[in-house]
Amino acid sequence: MDKVEQREKFIDIMARFTAYTGKHLPDDVYVKLKELREKENTALARIIYDAMFDDLEMADELDRPCCQDTGIIQYFVQLGTQFPLIDEIEDCLREAVKKATLIAPLRHNAVEVFDEKNTGNNVGTRIPWIDWEIVPNSNAATIYVYMAGGGCSLPGTAKVLMPLEGYEAAVKFVFDQITSYGINACPPLLVGIGIAGSVEVAAKLSKKALLRPIGSRNTNPRAAELESSIETGLNAIKIGPGGLGGESSVMGVHIEQAARHPATIAVGLSTGCWAHRRSIIKINADMGYEIISHKGAVL
Repeated sequence: MDKVEQREKFIDIMARFTAYTGKHLPDDVYVKLKELREKENTALARIIYDAMFDDLEMADELDRPCCQDTGIIQYFVQLGTQFPLIDEIEDCLREAVKKATLIAPLRHNAVEVFDEKNTGNNVGTRIPWIDWEIVPNSNAATIYVYMAGGGCSLPGTAKVLMPLEGYEAAVKFVFDQITSYGINACPPLLVGIGIAGSVEVAAKLSKKALLRPIGSRNTNPRAAELESSIETGLNAIKIGPGGLGGESSVMGVHIEQAARHPATIAVGLSTGCWAHRRSIIKINADMGYEIISHKGAVL
C-alpha cells in the first residue's frame, strides 16, 4: 500500500469511526446507565432512563446520531513516532471530519469566532481540536474521538485558587458549578476534574479525565478517595436523570493532576452528558484497526 492509498484508507476509517461515535455509546457508559436505571425507585426517573435506552435503540436501528447535538469534534491522539502518516495526520483528520459530516450525518457545529459564520462542515480554525501525545518506538496511532456538545460543555470552567484555600476550595468550586449548571448538561453526568498549578493545565486535564473508563480510579490513593467522596456527595444531591430528580447525579467522577506551583492550586472542570460519546480506536501501520471502546463494533 503506497502513501496515497494509506492516506485514503486512514481518512475513510476515521470518517466512518467518527460517524459511528455519534450513534453508539461506548460499552462502559451503556453498562453504567443500566446500573443507574436499576437504582431508581421513582416512576419519573425510570421513564427518563427508558427514554434514553429507546433513543439508543432507535439510533442503532435507523443509523442516525443518538443526540442531535453531535458537538465539536475533538481528537486525542497517541501517535507513534514511526506511524507512516505522521506528517499528514492532522490534514487527514480534518478530511475525515468533513466526510463524517456527510455520511453520519453530523450537525454543523463549527462557528468561526468573530465572523459568526457556520462553516457547514464541522471544520474551522483549530477545529477539529487535536491533542497530541508522542509515543516513542511505536508505529501505531491510538485515537480517542470525543463529541463536545453544547450542553455538556456549558458547565466547563477553571479557576486558580490561593494555596491557603486548600483542596477543600477545589471541591467547593466543583459543587458550586455542578449545582448551578449541571442540569444543563443532561445528567447523569460524568465529571472530569483537573488539579494543577495553572489554569490551562487544569482545564486540559479535566477534559482528559473524561476519556478514562467509567469506574476507574486515580492511581494516587488520596486522589482516588477524593474521587469517591465527590461522587458520593454529588449523588446525594439527587439531581437525577435529565435533572428531574433521582437517586444519582453522576455516572462517575475522575480526577487528573499535575504537580503544581507552591503558590497556586488551579482546578478545572469538564462534564460529559448521559450520551457520553467517547470512543477509542487503534490504527496500525498497515491500516488495520481495532475498536477498543465498542467491543464487536464493525465499521
